[in-house]
Amino acid sequence: MQCSATARAAAAVGAVVVFAALIGVAAAMNFAPWGTPVNAESVAGTSSELNTVFNDGCPIQSPDGLSLYMASNRPGGLGGNDIWVAQRESRDARWGAPVNLGAPVNSSANDFCPTPLPGKRLLFVSERGGPGTCGGADIYITRRNPAHGWDEPMDLGCQVNSAAGEAGPSYFETPAGAQLYFSSTRGGDSDVYASPQLADGSFGPAAAVPSLNTSSDDFRPNVRKDGLEVVFDSNRTGTLGGQDIWSSTRESVDDEWSTPIDLVAVNTPFAETRASLSWDGLTLTFGSNRPGTEGMADVYESTRNKVAHQKD
Repeated sequence: MQCSATARAAAAVGAVVVFAALIGVAAAMNFAPWGTPVNAESVAGTSSELNTVFNDGCPIQSPDGLSLYMASNRPGGLGGNDIWVAQRESRDARWGAPVNLGAPVNSSANDFCPTPLPGKRLLFVSERGGPGTCGGADIYITRRNPAHGWDEPMDLGCQVNSAAGEAGPSYFETPAGAQLYFSSTRGGDSDVYASPQLADGSFGPAAAVPSLNTSSDDFRPNVRKDGLEVVFDSNRTGTLGGQDIWSSTRESVDDEWSTPIDLVAVNTPFAETRASLSWDGLTLTFGSNRPGTEGMADVYESTRNKVAHQKD
């Protein structure tokens, strides 16, 4: 039963299509530095229910930029942290009030770290456990069916998941093949791992990504859609305090990641966690408990501009 479910889960991820032509366009561009972050709810036109006095975090935009998924333990959930989604009419509009995804995505256990994919698919992490799971918090996939809503989530299997805890799944495709990045505590501290998608749609064994990891905790990677930039949170030496958001880039998907840098313009002496890049790479969304936060943690955002690549 587990092998069958794992194969179906892999096929669901493999159905996602990202055109390689877009990769060349993105790779030919540079980005300006990130601007000063703002509490996402403070922007005029945003619902006053986006953030609460509870724990609101793990934010990430859908590929079309019209949905903002997040995790929250606010009232109205099924138990612990649940996954919620806010909508907007256009990329220039502001976010409406978040709505709980309900069962079967959410459960009485903690459900968090949502990652929407093209094709109405959703990766997320859950501590629900049960038959066919690998232990601890596992990565799952589901798909929103127009006829009946969300399909029953499927565990990605024990090539990806472990008896420890996984978090922050990030899936991207390149001409060389698809990769799933995530963090895991299987090695003791939290490190960033990568699992290649194989020809049959399943995932190969996960391996640590040495150029991104330290002896400290390195959590929740999010890779830009072209595979050339990654953001994650870490409490490594050099942080401003607590968890900071760090970034690394590479010239091509065949290269090693550059030495990660602390995004000092974004971070504070408090905790910044689970950063994610919008599909166009122009918005960074993350959770923080910095001063001015409404509750335990709020959703924040920073923006940047794209500039043409300067050739030598």
